[in-house]
Amino acid sequence: MFLDILKAYIIGICAAAPIGPIAIMVLQKSLSHGRRTGFVSALGSTVIDTAYAVAAVFALAAVRGFLERNNTVILIVGGVVLMGLGVSMAFRDPFRRMKTGEGSDRAVTKNFLETLVCALSNPGAVFVMLALFSFFGVEAGGAGFAVAPVILAVSAGSATYWFFFTWFVSRWRDTFRIRTLFWISRLSGIVILIIGFALLMDGLYDVIFA
Repeated sequence: MFLDILKAYIIGICAAAPIGPIAIMVLQKSLSHGRRTGFVSALGSTVIDTAYAVAAVFALAAVRGFLERNNTVILIVGGVVLMGLGVSMAFRDPFRRMKTGEGSDRAVTKNFLETLVCALSNPGAVFVMLALFSFFGVEAGGAGFAVAPVILAVSAGSATYWFFFTWFVSRWRDTFRIRTLFWISRLSGIVILIIGFALLMDGLYDVIFA
């Protein structure tokens, strides 16, 4: 059981590590508002990783069926959400809360929810989670509390990755000039906007030509 928990911890790190919209958002928020805001934002991704780990253990068949039946809707909604986040990041002043530290609790909560929604817009990640479980040979059979340590280990692995990611970024935060941070924020938003647009077009293509 201990070996499975250790493997699940590594799975959590691997699931969080790929560079994509989430990493770009966390990078931008960490540079603009500080480590606390960046880390709490990243925990939104950890929540989704944990949910997908539960799906991979308990209900993969049902989740696969849901994703296949609603793939077009998920692409369109996810694309619109990402485009909205991209526009917000590209055109919002990234320094308007820096004078008051890392932002209010309300602002931190908002950043957490933004990242959670962004992670949720990529439901294909559940298959990545399944592939990782299969690759590492984690035996997560059983029910109820029997698999709880494995699920918690995945969550802990994801949180650990984001903790050190935001720590590293915050260490370099003061070395960036304001103009550099400004353009990082703008370019991050544009990249997420492009990714969202691609998802939206993919979904609309299915609607028009399916």
